[in-house]
Amino acid sequence: MAKERLLEGRVALITGASRGIGAATARLLASHGAAVGINYYKSTNEAKKIAEEIVADGGRSVTVRANVRSADEVTGMVELVEADLGPIDLLVLNAGKTIRFAPALDFKFEDLQNTIADELKGAHYAVQAVVPGMVARRKGTIVAVSSTASRYQWEGSMAHSMAKAALDSYVRSLALELGPFNVRANLIAPGLTITDAISPSSKAHTDAVARNTPLRRNASPEDVAGAILMVSSDNAAFVSGAYIPVSGGLNMG
Repeated sequence: MAKERLLEGRVALITGASRGIGAATARLLASHGAAVGINYYKSTNEAKKIAEEIVADGGRSVTVRANVRSADEVTGMVELVEADLGPIDLLVLNAGKTIRFAPALDFKFEDLQNTIADELKGAHYAVQAVVPGMVARRKGTIVAVSSTASRYQWEGSMAHSMAKAALDSYVRSLALELGPFNVRANLIAPGLTITDAISPSSKAHTDAVARNTPLRRNASPEDVAGAILMVSSDNAAFVSGAYIPVSGGLNMG
């Protein structure tokens, strides 16, 4: 039996899609029929390679360089994607930045303020550029990549936890206000995921997390991409405002 293509005919824009979770998501959504806009900022070669793979498999993809914390660059990015692929049906807010981990008392207020502002800029500018079209068509899906740290802090995670908690609240507000226009918004919250973003973590730390996880391993980017696909498809047409941990059972409740 042929695999069901859950996103046939859809157009997706994924921010921060050149590596890690974003790259895995681009490949998976494309395999399910979506035309994929791949946003990147620095990793030009990696982004182009993913797009070439998608096209070689018979899909459609375009790469667009943009700093998601610049409103003008995001507007230009959305215009380019829609001109090439068509109106955006699915917006995946994945772009992140390197965050400083430190004891709570070592943070200046400005550190916290800037981290939260950067997180929300990366979401809000894309939403402002994409979602009016979804509202006009009365259909669309937003998926934001949060973190289990937004609800389950660890030592040194204050800035990261606060920023992701702000993102969670932002997406829940979108779910409430956009629901009457048939636009859904959900949160995917990965636990420790093996990407280059966790390179500062020691093997002892990642092994300890795996031992304490009910599924006895850490997440892969593909695990997170699978959850994004799940809430993006019409099989989840009545799911909105949800916070879904992808942590192998480590973060329950």
